[in-house]
Amino acid sequence: MNKKLGLAVAGALVAFSSAANAGITIPAGDWTLDVGGVVNAYYTNTSVSGTAPSTGYGQFTAGQNGGLVTGATKSNQNNITTGLLPNYLSVSGKSRQNDLDIGFTISINPGASTVAAGKQSSQQENRQAFLTIGDASWGSIKLGKDLGIFASDAILNDMTLLGVGAGAGGLAGNTTTLGRIGTGFVYADWKSQVAYTSPNWNGFQFTAGVTQAFDAIDVLQGATSTGRGGSEPAFEGKASYSFSADALTGKVWVSGISQKVQGLTNASAAGINTAGTAFVAAVANTVTNANDRVTAGDIGINLNASGFGLTGYYYAGSGIGQTVQLNGGFDNTGHARDSSGGYVQGTYTIPGVGTKLGLSWGESITAKNGASDTLAGDVKDSMWTAGVYHPLTKSVNLVAEYSNVESKVGSTSGRANTISLGSILFF
Repeated sequence: MNKKLGLAVAGALVAFSSAANAGITIPAGDWTLDVGGVVNAYYTNTSVSGTAPSTGYGQFTAGQNGGLVTGATKSNQNNITTGLLPNYLSVSGKSRQNDLDIGFTISINPGASTVAAGKQSSQQENRQAFLTIGDASWGSIKLGKDLGIFASDAILNDMTLLGVGAGAGGLAGNTTTLGRIGTGFVYADWKSQVAYTSPNWNGFQFTAGVTQAFDAIDVLQGATSTGRGGSEPAFEGKASYSFSADALTGKVWVSGISQKVQGLTNASAAGINTAGTAFVAAVANTVTNANDRVTAGDIGINLNASGFGLTGYYYAGSGIGQTVQLNGGFDNTGHARDSSGGYVQGTYTIPGVGTKLGLSWGESITAKNGASDTLAGDVKDSMWTAGVYHPLTKSVNLVAEYSNVESKVGSTSGRANTISLGSILFF
């Protein structure tokens, strides 16, 4: 498997993981520039059955898995789209100046899918724009936009990074699919931040930072409370320990986040049409807890020996939501919902061939807040994924995946089965 995966996934954090697998390196005076990226595309077939739960940013109603046509019990979609990783073009630079290591990274991330005749997809991301200042003796400081700190190791260890996972149906035309996001971990996202990373002390390392606070938006069934972040930043941190003993290598990590949310409300004014009459009724505010705090933490382990790989991960929090952070984390009265979940993953790389076989299962749960919460019941999204990832060359991987998603809200449930075939290139 190409060792540049870590960079391509996280977006060229510093440089490619080994000189032998570096991108396009360009000496430029005092600077060394590195140009690298990812190109990928997949043919997908998604079949959906059951009753689609109204879970907003869950697995079905926002169309993430193709959704269900009103009144239907089955649907089927075929798409050609990017996978969990978007296409990526990243430019990084590094220089040693005044006894300091100076660096930067800027990336662009276009989609590779369009769903409308005569119209190219407008989906375009700019996930990274940050600089770093540091030295091997005391660590480094990062300023700008990059992968968030909390839950970052969860997504970086997810095998569906090389493939599609969930979301191939309804996210056609988008820059990415969902992978295992929302079925085992919460998305780390791409955040404006000021973060300090320590030196590596015999395998131990930590990162602590302040990140841009996100707004709380609740689109779970029957709840519409929203709230603003921003009165203070979010606080995030993680610590990890990497080790090796004979043929065994591994890593253990923990991370966490805390953020204040204020001004939660679900009131809305009536919508007025051109005739001067209301076409949307006003909604009275039912929020009794306008200010709260989001907290979440996780723990994970990754082990590798003789071609076998094992990953275990667990998270829990209050107000953090389920798929993207702070989305669905608060009920219609403004009280935080509890969330938890995790995944287990096993892989085996065939000696002499390099083909990686993988099987994983994960689940994310957002709990109903008792009788005052208008949510129909606990939200439970789970997914089984089986994948084959074959290195055709040192840059190109062929991918075949099957993912089965089940989404439940109380007694209502639906399923989505996705088969994906395609390829991903790292350079």
